[in-house]
Amino acid sequence: MNIQEIIAKKRDEKELTKEEINFFINEYTHGNIADYQASALIMAIYLNGMSKEETLNLTTAMANSGDILDLSELGVVVDKHSTGGVGDKVTLILMPVIASLGVPVAKMSGRGLGYTGGTIDKLESIPGYMVNISEEEFIQNVKKIGISLIGQTMNLAPADKKIYALRDATSTTESIPLIASSIMSKKIASGANKIVLDVTYGRGAFMKTKEKAKKLADEMVEIGKLAGRETVTILTPMEEPLGRNIGNTLEVIEAVEALKGNIQDDVKEVILDLGSNMLKLAGKGNDLEENKRKMLENIQNRKALEKFKELVQNQGGDISYIEDTNKFEKAKYILPVILDKKIEEITRQRETNKETTKQEVIVKQLKAEEIGKLSVFLGGGRIGKEDKIDPAVGIVLNKKIGDKINKGDIVAYIHANDKDKAEEAVRRLKEIYVLA
Repeated sequence: MNIQEIIAKKRDEKELTKEEINFFINEYTHGNIADYQASALIMAIYLNGMSKEETLNLTTAMANSGDILDLSELGVVVDKHSTGGVGDKVTLILMPVIASLGVPVAKMSGRGLGYTGGTIDKLESIPGYMVNISEEEFIQNVKKIGISLIGQTMNLAPADKKIYALRDATSTTESIPLIASSIMSKKIASGANKIVLDVTYGRGAFMKTKEKAKKLADEMVEIGKLAGRETVTILTPMEEPLGRNIGNTLEVIEAVEALKGNIQDDVKEVILDLGSNMLKLAGKGNDLEENKRKMLENIQNRKALEKFKELVQNQGGDISYIEDTNKFEKAKYILPVILDKKIEEITRQRETNKETTKQEVIVKQLKAEEIGKLSVFLGGGRIGKEDKIDPAVGIVLNKKIGDKINKGDIVAYIHANDKDKAEEAVRRLKEIYVLA
């Protein structure tokens, strides 16, 4: 058995055996297969897909490529995972809320992938926050304060960690078998008893249609069932970015504001949908509406914010940045985006058509994927797997779909540390906004 034969087999649309998948994962994890060979196989999987059996075998092999964490001493642990989105700061808000309600939170998160942000990159933008800690410390943190959020840096699903970085760098992210096996291998390895999955779809998600999102959700539920993990999925539309801020530090700031009660409606809806199901799986109440009420209460009374501060302080972070988010380093260039020319064009069209009815100009479309790519262009994400992220850069949206716009309104701000990139981003964002 060798990697060339396995690549050729998948290239020719043939099904890989369990032994072949185990061989690839084991040899690649131990450095005996080169990145370029692994990339070739991943591309073949991306192009030709995998059967359900292949996907299950890939998931199991990746989960078993390292340690399987035993969290049984913590009781019922409910994990949450999102398939990715633009402006997705859900974990930073949701998990402290859940921990503040007495449910243990032991969560391993990932870095940014393609044009979608990563929770670990956001946490690392908090000065001092340690995402790399031992398994023992991870468990002790949960015992001590009820929550720990860490990166995939321990010996948990190391094969997925390597493949995840390759997928990001080779544009092979949007594949149901690769997404399902990546997510579920991490969930199985990280020891949660029960799992709630946020499966996003639309322009800002890897799954562009609700049908594809449903297929991915069903596949992950099936994997969870076979692995003995009760799994619930929620489908979330992602046509525009979630919330107002896109970028690592900017999203931490928005998350802190949300935990103070200043939460955007679209973010609130996702938080409550996911959290109410997490509380139900944890045995904290079967009434989803009552669960949502409990969550909102702990946001309003600041218990969830205090839990977030505890988390940051316990993992070496400087909580003065959470207490005063103005302390975060700001981008050198903060440029406003104004759409007067587009509004004038619409006005001219009305005059040409001799329209007499005064109508408002609104945002019709705001493609999340393009905004995610713009954030990467500014330095807020990775193009190559070794790229460093600039935590300060990103985009703040003042106007989103359905909002009305008048001449002179600032629809967004670009945050950049490079003047040329800042000006180019303003130009590109003007094109991304579609008015009606």
